[in-house]
Amino acid sequence: MFCYNCGRRLSEHDFCTSCGADVSLYKKVLHVSNMYYNEGLEKAGVRDLSGAAASLRQGLRFNKNNIKARNLLGLVYFEMGDAASALREWVISKNMSPDKNIADEYIDRIRSNSGRLDAINQTIKKYNRALALCSQDSKDLAVIQLRKVLSLNPRFIRAHQLLALLYMEQEEWERAERELRKCLEIDKNNLQTLRYMKEVEQALMPEEGVRRRKKDEAVRYQSENEVIIQPLNVKEPKRGGGFATVLNMIIGLIIGIAAMYFLVVPAAQSRVRNEEQQTITKISSESDAKTARIQELEGQIESLSGNVQNLRTEIEGYAGAGGTIETTESLIQIAAEYLETTDMYVAADKLEELAGEVDMASMSDSFQRLYQSMASSIGPELSKEYYDEGYQQYYTGRYEEALETLSKAVKYDAANADALYHLGEAYRSSGDTANAITTYDKVIELFPDTENARLAKYRKDNLNAG
Repeated sequence: MFCYNCGRRLSEHDFCTSCGADVSLYKKVLHVSNMYYNEGLEKAGVRDLSGAAASLRQGLRFNKNNIKARNLLGLVYFEMGDAASALREWVISKNMSPDKNIADEYIDRIRSNSGRLDAINQTIKKYNRALALCSQDSKDLAVIQLRKVLSLNPRFIRAHQLLALLYMEQEEWERAERELRKCLEIDKNNLQTLRYMKEVEQALMPEEGVRRRKKDEAVRYQSENEVIIQPLNVKEPKRGGGFATVLNMIIGLIIGIAAMYFLVVPAAQSRVRNEEQQTITKISSESDAKTARIQELEGQIESLSGNVQNLRTEIEGYAGAGGTIETTESLIQIAAEYLETTDMYVAADKLEELAGEVDMASMSDSFQRLYQSMASSIGPELSKEYYDEGYQQYYTGRYEEALETLSKAVKYDAANADALYHLGEAYRSSGDTANAITTYDKVIELFPDTENARLAKYRKDNLNAG
């Protein structure tokens, strides 16, 4: 037993010797849980499975971490034919205690046997189908489904009980009794089964007095020293019974015809009913197989429709308006016009416009290489032109225009140290101290040991000091 607070093993004291937590009530709760576990174990030993399940569930209400109780509850469910509930309990047990847990072995035994796992799935589906048929008042088909369930899982108590209930409604009391006897062989004290059995026994019990021995069945009298016993309603045969012989023959013929009617005809009718039930079972199985095949084909059609839609979307991304093909064609046209006119300003504007319309990271490698090749081809020269223009604007006091022009010079050639330094100067002269210091830091970082870096440091120190 371990402390709920710190996880240390508890001693005989009512407090944890490690963290000091009060564990008196905690110990009582665990004791009650173990008591219900032992009670469930005893009931399971005498095949009181429903009583064992109730005790084990009560024990888990007190201590959900009682792994032994949870594993035993799974075994009880499995013995009652409810494999789905058993798997649920074992999976919960495995998640709570993954190390050295026998639930691993139970789960592996089921999963390793694909036939058993498929039978469990079919059992659940067919049982649910039988419930649905009962709610739709198709009780004959429900009986067929339940027979299929019990052929796959003969220990499924709930299926036996439901089948017995349907037989009881159809007043087929002997069949209902057989199903309930099978339930009692699995679970001796199942209250639902015992309640159904009581109703069946009352229906099968003969009316009071039918089989009661009648009093005074014979007349006794004494003749001299002998006691004569004469049964009632027995007449002595008359002599010379020619008519009696004919009458007896007629009665015998009538009895023979009646016996044939009550014995032979029901057997023939039973054979016809069995053949009809086999035909219905075959048709139902074929219908289930066709329904499953239709659902499978519908799923394939839906999947293929989704693939077609995805392909159309992908093709639209390549060939549609603004697609990859159109964008690549635009870049090739810009390159061709630049080679013809050598107008780098026009080419730069179109490159900027194209870059704003597309996601460069998603474009192909060839597109990105061509774009970078054009940018590096016109960038340095264009940066020099913008620097010269911005330099003039700066020294003529047009600082706002200089900021825009020098920013373009830096954008097209990040290695243009003069443009970057004079951009900082333009920020300083326009009163934007924060951007000026940021730009000076870039000059010092990118172009150390240069005159621009020395001047930038000087300007930065003055701004910080001022």
